[in-house]
Amino acid sequence: MSLRPGGPEVAPRDAFVHPALFYHGDEEYLAGTVPFIRVGLDAGEPVAVAVPGARLTVLRDALGTAAGGVTWLDMSEAGRNPGRIIPGVLRRFADRHTAGRVRIIGEPIWPGRSAAEYPACAQHEALINLAFEGREATILCPYDLAGLDAVVIEDAHATHPVVIDRNGERASGDYAPHRVIRDYNRPLPEPSGAVTMSFDLDALPLVREFACRWGARFGLGADAVGDLELAVNELAANSCLHGGGTGTARLWTEGGQVVCEVRDTGTITDPLAGRRPAGMSPFGGRGILMVNHLADLVRVHTGPGGTTIRVYLRT
Repeated sequence: MSLRPGGPEVAPRDAFVHPALFYHGDEEYLAGTVPFIRVGLDAGEPVAVAVPGARLTVLRDALGTAAGGVTWLDMSEAGRNPGRIIPGVLRRFADRHTAGRVRIIGEPIWPGRSAAEYPACAQHEALINLAFEGREATILCPYDLAGLDAVVIEDAHATHPVVIDRNGERASGDYAPHRVIRDYNRPLPEPSGAVTMSFDLDALPLVREFACRWGARFGLGADAVGDLELAVNELAANSCLHGGGTGTARLWTEGGQVVCEVRDTGTITDPLAGRRPAGMSPFGGRGILMVNHLADLVRVHTGPGGTTIRVYLRT
């Protein structure tokens, strides 16, 4: 069995290369990732690895002294909010190295991701293809066949133009990233026990106070309440300026987290809103970018009937 992404079997044919690596167990994981890293290091390419913490240890040990040439990130922390991964992990690394190709392993979906997180994860994998179009980058995304649901693997075929497994490398016949972006733009389920406040531009100070008061009552610490205040201010201001002039804020608890929702009548037309590094977008989205960096999870539903953004913060 040979899995060698980045070796002789996988040479960059386009500026951006985005394969999915399907693996069973540590042996296949290392067979698919270690050669990928070594080929990059031997070619003088900057290499980053952003995978869950346990996988970091496995890879570091396998690389030995070569591990010192790699940038290491724990994806379970740096990427716990999938909306943060493109601007805060992938683009942050790639934009520091613009002289040539960069090589990244990014594992944003692992066993244990929650049902609330997964739609944002799937959209993230699809949006990588838009965010890196034309860039000299190779981003390899490992998928644990033993630990992930069949729908996750099916979606991976749709979000990656190339797939690699124990049988080798091949083009994905199901590649359709725009379909994944669309299909996971779903109406969000109605919460129970939510407190609600309507607002307009004059009421922005009141909606911030409302969010802070209830966030603290629901169990957020002082630092998290501060993050919530910033997030609500950005989202509510966007509603007033770009979302019809008014909006509604709701807060509730769910699965050990405080959830704050801001809803308005506007529509987000840029699929990468909030996922571009600051200063890179002519379309706005800087407020959502800030929220993505503050929150543990951000969920978005947008359409002709309006936009709903939910911010999740751990208690």
